[in-house]
Amino acid sequence: FTYMRRAFLPVLAVVSIVGWSLTGIHEITMQGRGIYERFGKPVEVFGPGLHAGLPWPLGRVLSVENGVVHELATSVGDTPAPVVADPAEGPAPAIANRLWDASHVNDKSQVIASSRADKQSFQIVNMDVRFVYRIGLSDQAALAATYNSADVPTLIRSTASRILVHDFASRTLDGLLGEDRVGLAEEIGRAVQADLHTLDSGVEILATVVEAIHPPAGAANAYHGVQAAQIGAQALISRERGAAAEATNQAQLQASIARDQATASAREINATAQAADLRFSAEQKAYASAGQAFVLEQYFSQLSQGLANARLLVLDHRLGGSSNAPTIDLRTFTLPANPAPARKTAQPGAAN
Repeated sequence: FTYMRRAFLPVLAVVSIVGWSLTGIHEITMQGRGIYERFGKPVEVFGPGLHAGLPWPLGRVLSVENGVVHELATSVGDTPAPVVADPAEGPAPAIANRLWDASHVNDKSQVIASSRADKQSFQIVNMDVRFVYRIGLSDQAALAATYNSADVPTLIRSTASRILVHDFASRTLDGLLGEDRVGLAEEIGRAVQADLHTLDSGVEILATVVEAIHPPAGAANAYHGVQAAQIGAQALISRERGAAAEATNQAQLQASIARDQATASAREINATAQAADLRFSAEQKAYASAGQAFVLEQYFSQLSQGLANARLLVLDHRLGGSSNAPTIDLRTFTLPANPAPARKTAQPGAAN
């Protein structure tokens, strides 16, 4: 006990000195770097591994990220909800809702330009712009990120908000939703990176993602009403155009039918007149050649046509009363293609 009492203070002093000396040994992880300060002045940037230096407080190491990538939204809610893993078979999470009539926690309102009836005005849109960044891989970037800014996310968010306000003030809604959307993220990323470089923040912007740009959620129903009215007006215009086209086609059809009927009637009347003219010319030539015989044949022809369906009984006192049998003409006066039957001589007392 006497020995222990005498050796306690020297042993305690040795252990204290050894422990204090070990504070000069620093372990740097693979995802980090360390800025070594000697007497409060940065001397070197340590990489991953074990490093030795002066013990505390003569020397100390400040931790810095080494290539860790972060995603930052330009706007966050007052009380962000904790991240909960959703099941793969369950319903989609609320964060996946991208409809205009739903408000999102990361949406940020911006004022954009507008013109109506040659008058300048403004509109409000909600947007969700995210930045993917990291601390630069060089030693100078690590020193700048550590000593030139107290809060890197706040610095990026404030710089991006200023850039967005300035950039969106000269854009219109049609441009944001259409042709300007392609190069918008690129332009914003370049502008934010230029400002961060001017501030010597040591931050490197890897990508700029425009998640959504849409009117405010309160204007979604009104916008849907405008779209419905526009669709209804276009449908009414198309229906009236269809009715007009149908009426025009119907009128053209009726006019074509009337024209065709008139042309057919004219051709028919003309052909009938030509046939009558040819018949009259033929009859004139026949009368000039045959004389009274042609008239008699015409008389017989008309008589045969008139009596074609009649039932006749011929009574003549000369039939059977004379030694000379009378001659009866039994020709049918059919078309010239059919040969006419020969004359027949009736015998006395025969039935005719």
